[in-house]
Parts: sequence; C-alpha cells; structure tokens
Amino acid sequence: MARLNLPGGAVDLVAGPAPKQGVRWTRTALAAAHVVADPLAEADPWIDCAVDWDRTLAFRTHLWSLGFGVAEAMDTAQRGMGLDWPTSLELIQRSTALAKAGGHAIACGAGTDHLAPGPDVTVDDVIAAYETQCEAVEAAGAPVILMASRALAAAAKGPDDYIRVYDRVLSGLAQPAILHWLGDMFDPALAGYWGHGDHMAAMDTALQVIGANAAKVDGIKVSLLSAEKEIAMRRRLPEGVRMYTGDDFNYPDLIAGDDQGYSDALLGIFDPIAGPAAVALGHLADGDMDAYHATFGPTVPLSRHIFGAPTRFYKTGVVFLAYLTGHQDHFTMIGGQESARSTLHLAQIVRLANAAGLFTDPDLAAARARPVFATRGLEV
Repeated sequence: MARLNLPGGAVDLVAGPAPKQGVRWTRTALAAAHVVADPLAEADPWIDCAVDWDRTLAFRTHLWSLGFGVAEAMDTAQRGMGLDWPTSLELIQRSTALAKAGGHAIACGAGTDHLAPGPDVTVDDVIAAYETQCEAVEAAGAPVILMASRALAAAAKGPDDYIRVYDRVLSGLAQPAILHWLGDMFDPALAGYWGHGDHMAAMDTALQVIGANAAKVDGIKVSLLSAEKEIAMRRRLPEGVRMYTGDDFNYPDLIAGDDQGYSDALLGIFDPIAGPAAVALGHLADGDMDAYHATFGPTVPLSRHIFGAPTRFYKTGVVFLAYLTGHQDHFTMIGGQESARSTLHLAQIVRLANAAGLFTDPDLAAARARPVFATRGLEV
C-alpha cells in the first residue's frame, strides 16, 4: 500500500485485480488507443508530431493481450488535436502490420483532417478527402472507421449533402466500415452533424444512410453521451448492423443490454480501464451479472470525470493514467496537451482510479504521481 497526500486528504493506493487470459467475450470490444509522445525528440511540441513508436505499439500489444481489438488513429490518439494525417497514416500502417502478424483485431480511422475547413471547400472536396484516406487505410490492410468530418460539417448545406457524401464513400469501400457519429461535446466543430442541430432529427438522416448502404456498414459508433439516444437508434438499425457504444458515461448498462438488444463497444475509456474492463467482460461472458456490474460500476465515476466538460480534453486523463500504470515513462503529450487539465482534476483521477482498481502496482503509481504534482506546486 502506498499513501499520497492529495488535496482533500490522504489516499492509500491499493492493488487492483488482474484479468484472466483467454476468456472469449460475448461482445465485440474495441479500445480506442492513445499515442505516446517522444519527449526527447528535436521538435516543437505544440506543433510537431513526435511519436515514441516502440511505446505506442507496445500499448496496442497490451490491449490485444487482454482481448480487446484496437480502434486505431481515432480521437483518443489526438486525431485533430495534435496528430496530423501523415503521422496518423504511419500509425495505421505500423499498427495494422503488427495486428496482422499476431492475428489481432484492428480497425482504423479515416477522415478528412488533411483538408482544412473553409469557405472555398466543397462537398466534392470532402468526398475526395475521404476517399484518399479510406484508400490508404484499406491499402494498409485494415477495415475503415469512417470518422466524422469537420470539413463536411462546415461545407454541407443540409442532410442531402451528408447522404451524398456517405453514399459515395461507402460505395467505394472493399469491406464494411464502422461509422462514427461524434457529438459536439467531443468536438464543437461537429455541431449540427447530419444536417440537423437536433440529435433525433440527425439520427433519421444517419439511419437513412445506413439503410441504403447496409451491406457496406458493419456498425455505427455513437458518441453522444446519452443512453436514451443510443438505445433509440440501436432499436432502429437494420438487421446485422451493430451498435458500438461510444458512451463513456453509460457503457456498463449499454453493453449489458436489455430484452431488445445490446451494444458492442468502441470506447476511449477502455484505454485506461483495460484491466478492469477485461475482468467485467469476462463476467458478462460467464453470465455473472452481479460481478459484471460490481467490476464495471467503480470505473464509471472515473470515466465521467475524465470525460467531463470540456470533454475534448479527456485525452489528458487517459495519458496521465498510462504514465501512472507503467505504460510510458513520462507524462508528456503531443501538442502540449498534458497541460489541458487542472491539478485538482488530476488529483481526482488518482482517487477515482484507485477506487476502480486500476493500480496493479500501487508503489509505482505513487512514485510516478509525486513528481507530476511537485511540478504543479504540491508535495504529495
């Protein structure tokens, strides 16, 4: 047991459970994984993408070892917040090669982030940008996660433009894709996506796209932080199209499901809580719902804190926990994003992560937390 004198009182860190290996889950679970920055690179950290490739790929191997698939080059990897398209493509190529060599599950984000939104950008420009990235992802050997587009949100005049773009892009894919509806709480530039400010009206457009292209759609990841909206959409999906929950607030109940169905998962919170999440999914596979909820339940307050407003800065908490749990040797991020959360926010992450059983090595976690808080003026 290791003690930290955090603001609000001391906390004793305790060791969490280790997941069983080789459990076959009853849900598809993809973890959106973060990237590890190279803090010693000769680069401008707010501008350049300096990635520690060894540590970044080792973390994907860790996720695969627990049973997760990897959702690569998504917003958790700071896509659009420090990770540019050329570096994203290298990440996709490296991760996909590693996945194929080991027989692991992977899907990779394709978007339009190399196309800067602007008044001169047309819907045809957006289509071309999507096709460029989709072709690159499929050439690497991975299925596509079709990410929401800031450029499309700016260029589209209404729902018909979204339908035209998605119909065209999906028709050109070699294998079914996962669509990603990322709400404006994650990215304010995506407000009004699908041509509507109202989410239920936007849902109608998304379902129209899916219905017209069901053979090219594996599923849709919905990140609106609303269980009610996700369930409403889940019940309207065509046969064979999956709902992948992207709800980092309500995932235990959505994955467990109800008498009308359940959600699979593609979650950023699976990155920091991979150990307890693997244990919980194993309990679900065994049909032990009490143990499932008992394991997942304590992770929810942590997730809600990490993904608290402004939600787009959740990556800071994800990487902070990767540092505390030994998956990287520093708390440095691409784009200087380690500074995006307050000292008190980080202290609460430690408390909630401890309650959720994340620290398999409490002494290591404490030893790593102390210098972070010391640089922020606290002796813990």
